[in-house]
This record gives sequence, C-alpha cells and structure tokens, in this order.
Amino acid sequence: MSKLVYLVPLFPLIGFLINGLGRKSLSKSLIGIIGSGAILASFVVSLVLFFDVKAHGGSVVSYFNFIDVESFKIAFAFQVDQLSSLFLLIITGIGFLIHLYSTSYMHEEEPQHFGRYFAYLNLFVFSMLLLVLGANYVIMFIGWEGVGLCSYLLIGYWFKNENYNYAAKKAFVMNRIGDLGFLLAVFWIITRLGTTNYADVFANAAHLSKFDATVITTLLFVGAMGKSAQIPLYTWLPDAMAGPTPVSALIHAATMVTAGIYMIARSNALYSLAPFTQHLVAIIGLATALFAATIAIKQNDIKKVLAYSTVSQLGYMFLGLGVGAYTGAVFHVMTHAFFKALLFLGAGSVIHAMHHEQDIRMMGGLKKKLPITHITFLLGCLAIAGIPPFSGFFSKDEILAAAYAESPIYWGVGVVTAGLTAFYMFRLYATTFLGQFRGTHEQEHHLHESPSAMTIPLVVLAILSVLGGMVGVPEILGGHHELHHFLSPILTTEHEHHIEHNVEFGLMAASVILAALAIAFAIGRYSKKPELNDANGFGKVLANKWYIDELYDAIVVRPLNAIATFLKNIIEKSGIDGIVNGVGKLVNYSSRQLRLLQSGLVGNYILIMVLGIVVFILIWFYDTTILRMIGKIF
Repeated sequence: MSKLVYLVPLFPLIGFLINGLGRKSLSKSLIGIIGSGAILASFVVSLVLFFDVKAHGGSVVSYFNFIDVESFKIAFAFQVDQLSSLFLLIITGIGFLIHLYSTSYMHEEEPQHFGRYFAYLNLFVFSMLLLVLGANYVIMFIGWEGVGLCSYLLIGYWFKNENYNYAAKKAFVMNRIGDLGFLLAVFWIITRLGTTNYADVFANAAHLSKFDATVITTLLFVGAMGKSAQIPLYTWLPDAMAGPTPVSALIHAATMVTAGIYMIARSNALYSLAPFTQHLVAIIGLATALFAATIAIKQNDIKKVLAYSTVSQLGYMFLGLGVGAYTGAVFHVMTHAFFKALLFLGAGSVIHAMHHEQDIRMMGGLKKKLPITHITFLLGCLAIAGIPPFSGFFSKDEILAAAYAESPIYWGVGVVTAGLTAFYMFRLYATTFLGQFRGTHEQEHHLHESPSAMTIPLVVLAILSVLGGMVGVPEILGGHHELHHFLSPILTTEHEHHIEHNVEFGLMAASVILAALAIAFAIGRYSKKPELNDANGFGKVLANKWYIDELYDAIVVRPLNAIATFLKNIIEKSGIDGIVNGVGKLVNYSSRQLRLLQSGLVGNYILIMVLGIVVFILIWFYDTTILRMIGKIF
C-alpha cells in the first residue's frame, strides 16, 4: 500500500493547478469542490497508509535521483512510517475541515480571487505534505521553502492593503533567516557524512564528533526557530493574522508552525548526541512559552490572542523536545491542531457574525446569538487550558511531568505558563460570549449563527478536542499510551522519565487546580467588568508586546534601511550610475559637437582635409625620428 503514497501530495497539486489556471472561468462552487475534494482524497489515502504502517511498519519509496553527481546521489524519495503517517492525518484531516469552512467564509470574494485563494491553500498543503514525506533533508527542505512561500502568498492575500503586504514580507524575511540555519546544517551533514538520507544519517550519527553533532543540531534548531516562531524569530506569526482567518487556522494548527517540531522529532537520533543543544531547545521553548503568554493577557484582537497562544504552545512543544519527551511534543502537536483549529475557526465565526469586527471589547453576550460557535469555542478553551479529560490535559501534563524529571524549575515555569494560558483564554471567552453586547445596533441586528459549512467543521473539531487525548492516556491513569507505543520505532532516543506515582498525581493536581482558579478568576472578572480589558500602567507594556517590534525596528530595520538608502543614493546613483551615465552623456555630447562639422560647405571640408594631411605628416615625421633615435642607441 505504501506505493500509493505519491497520491497524497499529488491530489493537492492537481487541485492547485486546476483552480490556479481556471480561476477566471470556473464557478465558485466548483472551485470549492475541487479545492476541498483534493484534500479529502489525500486524507482518504493517508488513512489507508496509516493503518498499513500500523500493521506492517514503515517503508521508503524512491522514484528517481533528484541530484546525481558522480558518487553523490540524493533520491526523490518518500518515507512512510509512524511519524510521517501521523502527520499526514493531521495535515489532510484538519486541512480538509479548513477548506470546507473556507467555502462559506470566503463566499464574498470575487470568483477569480476565490480560485486564487483555494489554489494557494492547496499548494500550502502540498508543500507541507512534501515536507513530512521526504526521506531525506533535501526533500524536506523543498517542502520547507514551499510552506514559506505559501505563507507569504496567503498572509498577503488581500494585497491591496499595504499593511498586509508588510506582514507577508515580514514573515517571508524572518523565515529566510531561520532557513539559512537549516541549509547550513544540511551542508554540514553532507560534508561529514556524505548523505542526507535519514536512514544513513541516523545510522552513522555515532561517527560524528560531539562538536559536529552540536553544530548540526543547533543550526537545525535555528531553522525550527524561524518556522515555528520561537524567540527571537517569533514576531512574524502574530502579524500573520493579516490573512483570512482560515489561513490563520491552517498555519497555526496543521501546517507551517508544526514543521520545526516535526524536523527535530525526526532528527531525535542527532539531538541525543548533543546535550547542549537539547538544553538550549528546552530553555528557548520555555522562555517563549512564558513570554508569549504574558503578551496574550492584554491583547484585544481576538485573533492576536490566539496567535500569541500558538507561540506559547509551540514553546511547550519545544520544551518537550528539549527534555527528550519526543512523544509528548508530537502528542501536543496533535491535540493542539485540534483545539487551535477549532478556536481560530470559532473566532472566524464570531468575526463573520460581527461583520469583520475583531476587537473583543466590541463584543459580549454572543452566547445566545451563536449557540454552536459558543459551545464549541468553550470546549476548545477547556482543552487548551488543560482541564481533564479534554485532549490538552494529557499532552500538556506529559510534557510538564518530563520537565519536572529534568528540572523542577522547568516544571515551575511551565505550570505558571499553564495558569496564564487558562486565564487569557477564558478572559477571551468571557469578554466575547458573556455579559452584555457592546457593539453597534447594526452589528447586533445582523448577529446570526454561521452556515453549516462553517459549523460542521467546528463540531468535528470540538469532538476531537474532547476525545483526542484518549490515544495518549498514561499508565498512571489506567491507560496504555497507544501513541507512545505507535511512535516508539521512530522516536528511539526517547528519555525515560521515572517519577513516583504520588508525585506525578500531585503535579497533575497542581496544574489542574491552578488552571481552574485562573478560569474562575477570568470569568468573574471580565464577564462583569469588560472595561478592565483596557490597558493601564504595566498593562500597556503587555498590550504593546513588550515593545519588541519597536526594538527590532530600532536596531535592525531602521539601520538596514539607512544603509540601503546610503548605498542607493551615494554608491549606486552617484557612484556606479554616475559613472555609467557620465560615459553615456560624454559620448552623447561629443557626438552632438562633432555633427557640427557636417556643415555642407566644401571649403570647410577642404580645410579639414588639409589639416588632416598636416597632422598625418607630423605624426609620421615624429614616429620616424623616434625610430632613428632608437636605432642610434642600439
């Protein structure tokens, strides 16, 4: 069955070509069917592959040599195993629901732009599938760059808005910084091991020196920092909200930002040889989780709250990777895909009902008007807050338990972050759905539940957010952690974290109690006094995101712009262009003066001829004299 793997990325690629080339001639309904149907077809094949891998194990399918230079070869090959097959289900399953949702959410777009949108979405999914299916780092890198390109296209989808174009450019440039690290790591691997195939690299990883392993893994992590928005390369992700809301859901839940987690989990054999890098990953992840959570507390744009929440949750995943809890990190990728897609699509439903209003201070009391959106959004909030038995509880606490085994300090910071997560999510929930409506009369008059094409994905994702954690119930709670057993052939360097049962129960209880208190406090505070969302004092620092964007602008953007202006005006225009244009002007001026000799007067021509003969004789005489003098000397 693994021979069918080429169909998984092929269907979205075909959808991209059909909708992209036919966007001006196809109807919107047909475009939606083609775009969504392509991802559904990929999901069906992915499901077949998943059960085949579960029954018979993984395999590598090679198609042709992508690079063939003497003894160095890189095959265009796909690796279908436990890790990639799980990600295939996440990408295509969540991706299909987002495509279905988009058919209704984007219905106001003109047909040609509607087709462009679905073409970009299909290309985005295709690139992500290529990333996770690649059997070597080069094919992964092709998909890696593909999702970067598609994020640029989709974030700047409404290209007539210059601010949206700036956000797209910011995402593109910041990702290129991380991508350079990834590319250097690939070159380093080739230099030391002569191959980029996963099987060969991991089999020979023990031959790497500790220095080489540290450099390679650190460079790979730089790539992951850019793609998965970690400090200091995180500021592009909140600005990515410029794109349509379903795009935000796709980026945050099923595709781009999970790429860094996948890459490090896939490279676990290399990271096991580099303890320094593992500590670095854990520290950066933990710092990002806490830092982003503090910013989310004071954001009033419904999508910005969720964006910083994603940055924070990605930090949790990197914490898991850093302490060797690879299964926990992948588990959190899966559960986060469920509830974050749900929350973004729920936010899109609210924005749709509010006629594109995104400020939660202008909302309130939507519980009765949007019953399906309300209950599904609430379930998503409970899942991300880590309340049992919702999915987020199991994956988050697995990471926190592993962090405690590594260092109680890691756990302490992590559990505080979990409390902040519960607080800002229920601040968002209370301000949006509870209390009195605070928008305009026109907005209130048009409030209505979203169409079924939007609510059906919400219901499906809500069910997954509630039940999705059951595949990873730990033994301490009477489960067998099916996901751990499934992934164990790939995540071979998983750290064994042994904690006494009573301690582990205490850790779980502490995180749940803290989350419950934060939820109660947020609901009691913001459902009754929504005006508290206005930022005062230190709150302004958080509302302005610790002024990090302003800092980057001051130390990076403006100096680079000043250098670019100097190079443009002084070096290019006055220097290079001045010389080139000066030569052109000199030739032009000379030709204009010489043409005056063409006067049409015969007398002038005879005079010039005579002068020319005289000059010729003088030159001849001069040259002859010089030759005679040279002859006398020798």
